[in-house]
Amino acid sequence: MAEPKKEEMGDTLDALAEEGATLEAEIEALRAERDEMRDRFMRALADAENIRKRGERDRREAEQYGGSKLARDMLPVFDNMKRALESISEEQIAANKALIDGIELTMRELLNVFAKHGIEPVVPEVGDAFDPQKHEAMFEAPVPGTKAGDIIQVMTEGFMLHDRLLRPAQVGVSSTPAR
Repeated sequence: MAEPKKEEMGDTLDALAEEGATLEAEIEALRAERDEMRDRFMRALADAENIRKRGERDRREAEQYGGSKLARDMLPVFDNMKRALESISEEQIAANKALIDGIELTMRELLNVFAKHGIEPVVPEVGDAFDPQKHEAMFEAPVPGTKAGDIIQVMTEGFMLHDRLLRPAQVGVSSTPAR
């Protein structure tokens, strides 16, 4: 057999080196593609987990606060029944005891239904400090014996739905300057 010529051996080595470089470049390209796919996969997993958590949170909020529109619409009913009960005189109580007992029972039942659904009254007292997170100031007036920011009158009760304000209590606030 004839020995390969030096030239042919050099060409073969060059071809092998070129092929090795090509293979190395392909391997690097595949590694980069693998890393990109892994990154995209991890991002997709994180997105799916975030969507699951958001869906769970939205479901809980819908459960707790979904009835807030109906609850808000029921508050005037409460206000009117309360005003009706407060306006009854002693003579009317004696003359219409059964009717008034029915109205009081209906009012208690309404409050029980509110409580069952997480609706709690916000009932400030005269002399309490004004809290803008729970109260709505309807007027300010200087009243002797009070300090600025004290509640001087309560017009309507407020209501909370779980931890959210459904309606602020409407109050009058003292504007008496501090001495």
